[in-house]
Amino acid sequence: MQITGLYAGLCALLLIFLSLRVVRLRRALRVGIGSSGQEPLARAIRAHANFTEYVPLALILLAVAEFQGVAILWVHAAGQLLVVARLFHAHGLSSSAGRSLGRTAGTALTWLVLIALALTNITLMLV
Repeated sequence: MQITGLYAGLCALLLIFLSLRVVRLRRALRVGIGSSGQEPLARAIRAHANFTEYVPLALILLAVAEFQGVAILWVHAAGQLLVVARLFHAHGLSSSAGRSLGRTAGTALTWLVLIALALTNITLMLV
């Protein structure tokens, strides 16, 4: 599962980046738990949490698709789209607590990847 390994590695680096942002803000704002009403910290926490809510399942679905022999280009496309989606989302949420193009695009693309991989895996199991 070399392809999934590549995207899992990229996602791991993005997770570390998001984690370090939370730690940096916690130290700068002297906040140990929660966000203490500090909006930049609250956004950083949500960007990190949202990543951890969606990416593990997407990587599992990607790995299953790769293991089942889905075309290499398709697996790469799904992996690339996942990474791009999460970058968009993290940037969008970090920029604004409200609506933003990055947040909306990141969410939509993440859902697209999840749905496409879910349907691919379901179809492979039924055929």
